[in-house]
Amino acid sequence: MSALDNYFPEGCAEVFFVIEETLRKVSQDEIKKSGKQYVAVLTSDEWAKNKDSFGMGIDMDLDLSDIFLTKAEVNYDSLTGSFAIPDRKNPSGDDLKFAFALDEKGIIFIDDGNTAEQIILGVQRTKKWKLPSLERFLYDFLDQIVKDDLRLMENYETELDLMEQSIIDGDENLPSGRLNDIRSDIRYLRIHYEQLMDLAQEFQENENNFFKQENLRYFRLFIDRAARLHDTSMSLRDYTMQLRDLYKAHLDIKQNRIMTVLTVVTTIFMPLTLIVGWYGMNFRYMPELNWEWSYPVVIILSIAIVVLSLLFFKKKKWL
Repeated sequence: MSALDNYFPEGCAEVFFVIEETLRKVSQDEIKKSGKQYVAVLTSDEWAKNKDSFGMGIDMDLDLSDIFLTKAEVNYDSLTGSFAIPDRKNPSGDDLKFAFALDEKGIIFIDDGNTAEQIILGVQRTKKWKLPSLERFLYDFLDQIVKDDLRLMENYETELDLMEQSIIDGDENLPSGRLNDIRSDIRYLRIHYEQLMDLAQEFQENENNFFKQENLRYFRLFIDRAARLHDTSMSLRDYTMQLRDLYKAHLDIKQNRIMTVLTVVTTIFMPLTLIVGWYGMNFRYMPELNWEWSYPVVIILSIAIVVLSLLFFKKKKWL
């Protein structure tokens, strides 16, 4: 009996791969015979039934609904953790969740959906390795998670640029709801990148010596990539705040213009109101009451006041 027979009980795994030049999907019998590092995907029920058979010394009651973070934890004979991956179509929505456990022999993903398997198949389709290893697979697995994020960030930036141009053009119908959605999406992605960096740093620490020293560079490469995405998300978050401030500034300018017009109108009509009030008193001995030119003079005086006021405000650039 092979030494690996204890690690792969009959009928437990949904999917098995061995790590060769590429991931090769195999049966349980083949993976037992190969002695190569492996990748497996199990459901949570299968993990609960067969976890002791993998020789990882893990005593973990797994509830995928309780996963909220992407993280890794070092155990005596294994390294366990979880993934909580934002859906790139709706980063603010529910995360895609699954767990994992690994040692020097390979890695097991515990997933009741198909997220982990789809990521693995993406690695299988796109990667071929000259020096295959578990470390290289982990790097490509993590890279597969964020592979389209730079384009996603570019799409967000393009949308924000259009909003900015709309504000500059004086459009008063800024989609503030969409701006808030983008800011929320970016916040969730930023937190996700921080968690991915923490997980990769835990791998890089290699406390249990599961990984070869010369292969730890893969984790450094991923940390650098995740850090760049994190910096980009921070810049976009600042951009959304700038757009909000710009929109508020344009609203303030518009309000100030309205107040300026109202002030000008009030100032012009103040002397006219005085004239109306003065001559509306109808005192008996007001000399202008019996003068035939009184009415035309008042009209001319009112027009002169309006014209002179407008010229004054124009000169002061208040209009």
